[in-house]
Amino acid sequence: MKDIFRKKSVSKAIADMESGMSDGEPVHRLTRSLGVRDLTAMGIAAVVGAGIFSTIGKASFDGGPGIIFLFLFVSIACGFSALCYAEFASMVPVSGSAYTYAYVAFGEVIAWMIGWDLLMEYAIGNIAVAISWSDYFTTLMDGFGWHIPDYLTMDYWTAQEIGSKAAIMAWENAPIFLGIRFICDIPAFVIVLIISAIIFVGIQETKNSANVMVFLKLAVIFVVIVVGAFYVNPDNWNPFLPNGVGGILKGTAAVFFAYIGFDAISTTAEECENPQRDLPRGMIYALVICTVIYVAVALVLTGMVNYTKLDVGDPLAYVFKELKMDWLAGVIAVSAVIATASVLLVFQAGQPRIWMAMSRDGLLPKIFSRIHPRFKTPSFSTGLTAALVAIPALFLNMNVVIDLTSVGTLFAFVLVSGGILKLQNDPNRPPSTFRIPYVNAKYITGLLLIVGLFLAYHYNHDNVQDFLSNRVIKEQTEISSSLNEEQLTIFASTASTMQGIKYTSSGNTIEAINAMSNDHFRQVIRHLNLGDMQLYGTGWAAFRVHFMLWLFLFVWAILSVLSFIHNYSLIPVLGFLSCSYLLSESGVSNWERFLLWLLIGMIIYFIYGYKKSRLAK
Repeated sequence: MKDIFRKKSVSKAIADMESGMSDGEPVHRLTRSLGVRDLTAMGIAAVVGAGIFSTIGKASFDGGPGIIFLFLFVSIACGFSALCYAEFASMVPVSGSAYTYAYVAFGEVIAWMIGWDLLMEYAIGNIAVAISWSDYFTTLMDGFGWHIPDYLTMDYWTAQEIGSKAAIMAWENAPIFLGIRFICDIPAFVIVLIISAIIFVGIQETKNSANVMVFLKLAVIFVVIVVGAFYVNPDNWNPFLPNGVGGILKGTAAVFFAYIGFDAISTTAEECENPQRDLPRGMIYALVICTVIYVAVALVLTGMVNYTKLDVGDPLAYVFKELKMDWLAGVIAVSAVIATASVLLVFQAGQPRIWMAMSRDGLLPKIFSRIHPRFKTPSFSTGLTAALVAIPALFLNMNVVIDLTSVGTLFAFVLVSGGILKLQNDPNRPPSTFRIPYVNAKYITGLLLIVGLFLAYHYNHDNVQDFLSNRVIKEQTEISSSLNEEQLTIFASTASTMQGIKYTSSGNTIEAINAMSNDHFRQVIRHLNLGDMQLYGTGWAAFRVHFMLWLFLFVWAILSVLSFIHNYSLIPVLGFLSCSYLLSESGVSNWERFLLWLLIGMIIYFIYGYKKSRLAK
């Protein structure tokens, strides 16, 4: 089974692409029409979406004005990965993104895993974006007085479980067929079909659409920053870190989601005029521009109103409604619809090109790499992508799909950073026109581990103690349902002292416990004296939660040794470690679903890809 790690030859892949041959059969070539400006625009189109128009509000609420430090930190972490992508893109200027890079660095089975992972990341991410777009579009239509029936704007489970007015109306008014209520998200379905049609017609049309969307939303964001700057009250920036470092870190997931997308443009390598020069520049330019935008918007938002008012779904529109500038709030709502559509455009274009690359290598049937003779796009793959995103978007719940997106993305980032490290001392390393600046990580990697452990113990002592003691605070609902009257009284008294909240009854206390933020809940629990067995989970239940962090620390220790021995380059090391840490914090249930997806992929690989692979022949 050693041949499952057989590696792909870069020269052969490029030769096949340039000759227009696959398995000895002629295929249609993709059209080269993308320059640096187009790639930068596509990167901005993919990154600046729901993050700037919605999640930035919740992140600012948790971290206050100091949330800009988290944007800077995450941009640096993504920047490490972006540089690794850029070096690979100049080394392997072929479609396929991280899949192709892994084939060169690690071999076939790892390439299949990352390709399978990217299919999940793009498909599930697109479903989430389509659902988000539907929410913006529905709200916008309501603003014009055109109300779409609620049962046609959400999924069945949201209508059944979420107690909002719209969900209740959807459940009550939905038509019933064969005893089942007909509830689905029609706008999400339609926007996927429209975007997919644009992508199917050609890369030129995709490029032009992305450029127009980027221009419009950047113009609106520029107006927001300039107009908002006149209404900034510096008093709102004091305190700058109202909830400390912990408050800032609470927004990690939301802020990371705001940066997902810059890597998607690497799937267009075969449609770039000069991929080895333009792809690295496009990715880096897009990341820098997006970071400047995020920091500026965060400063303006937290300066216009107190951060405690920003826990809303549409923070940009909200702050201008507060100032009675409804016309600008309306313009922002339109821009949010455009921004979300542009994200969908780039990701919807990326997935078919990964399928195409896997098909060329024999790991998927040839039909996946079929290029339309007129439009010069992957015709079957684009159509299949449309179906696999549009149909689930009709019925799936946003919360079910969104968490898996970050796991898949981070997994790809880790492998790309690791691939650069693996190729660093490889004598057969393919030449590249772009190289990451070299800084020797020989001593720095181990030193960072020691400093990180010290800072964690000093500033996050309680959580470190729980980690070392293998215990974890139980879920809020589990604790609230198990406390008796006397214990509820003690909890209410402790919470009142710490938070200034008055609880009037045991029922009121239970509701308050379940509604508490996770940070406040944990603070109260640590000050109670009710016995660890009632409040903490131990044994396997706790180890299951802590396992990924233990694994991360083990990997960091191994990487410290390898850096000392092989003089690894610091930037890919930092990219590997920062994304690995974010992976370890992604949640146990998300990892379990992700591993199940990989298992299904491995079964398919050994049934089909292992035997049909071009390298096997």
